[in-house]
Amino acid sequence: MTQAHTPPLTDDVVAPFQIENQPVRGRIVRLGAAVDEVLTRHAYPEPVANLLGEACALAALVGASLKFDGRLIVQAQGAGPVAYVVADYDTSGALRGYCRFDADRVAEAAKGFARPGAGSLLGDGVFIMTVDQGPDMDRYQGVTAIEGETLALCAETYFAQSEQIPTRVRLAVGQVDSGAGPQWRAGGLLIQNIAEDEARGSTQEAWRTAQAYFETVGEDELLDPAIDSHTLLWRLFHEDGVRVFDPKPLTGFCRCSHEKIVGMLRSFPMEERADMVEPDGQIHVTCEYCSRAYALKPEAVG
Repeated sequence: MTQAHTPPLTDDVVAPFQIENQPVRGRIVRLGAAVDEVLTRHAYPEPVANLLGEACALAALVGASLKFDGRLIVQAQGAGPVAYVVADYDTSGALRGYCRFDADRVAEAAKGFARPGAGSLLGDGVFIMTVDQGPDMDRYQGVTAIEGETLALCAETYFAQSEQIPTRVRLAVGQVDSGAGPQWRAGGLLIQNIAEDEARGSTQEAWRTAQAYFETVGEDELLDPAIDSHTLLWRLFHEDGVRVFDPKPLTGFCRCSHEKIVGMLRSFPMEERADMVEPDGQIHVTCEYCSRAYALKPEAVG
């Protein structure tokens, strides 16, 4: 394997790679503590946690391609037991995510399934990717219908329809016990075909070969903490060799703060803020992402 100034790829990193001398590039993500922090903030049923873990891995895979400071938001929403799932990645490597769901409907959807996926949980709905380049730039948003039982299939449809880039995505989420009790892990792999041109010629044969290798990766390999990313990529693409570039570290993180909560509350009319005051004389707000609870006196809001 050829490397480009690459330290060992441990957990909670996303790294780009290029198959040597072939028009195929990709990214690989391995999540440990970062995704466990996101998924354990709420009492998610196992199928819901799995869906949110997929969204986090996908947000990191796609967001790591951004060439500017900003955010990539992966969201899917529908009429199913899960009203929506959202994962938010920013270019500092911070990840956060949240699911809104109906517990009774999720339990009903899980009957007869080992683990219902995106299609069963979200129902008829849409898959959305949003690129946020900051307050001074317009957001770019692409929307496609929810396709299949995984967010990986949704993402492949998105890239085919919105970006016209042949793309394959594999995502895996599960709990692994490495001796300290079960902890959530997630992994993902994305490959894309670089468009042909006069100098490069046809890229179709190389793309077919890369997809054949890609199909051999198992969910267990993406989740196994004993298999590092270098080893996994070597297993897949050693015939041609693969060049791995500098990884980006990832962390579970929330942007909520006392100042932002105050700013949000000030956006409500004074009469509505008065209705929010609870018997203890304070306004209570809980961040839906991280579950942090804030208690503010009305005079502190203004």
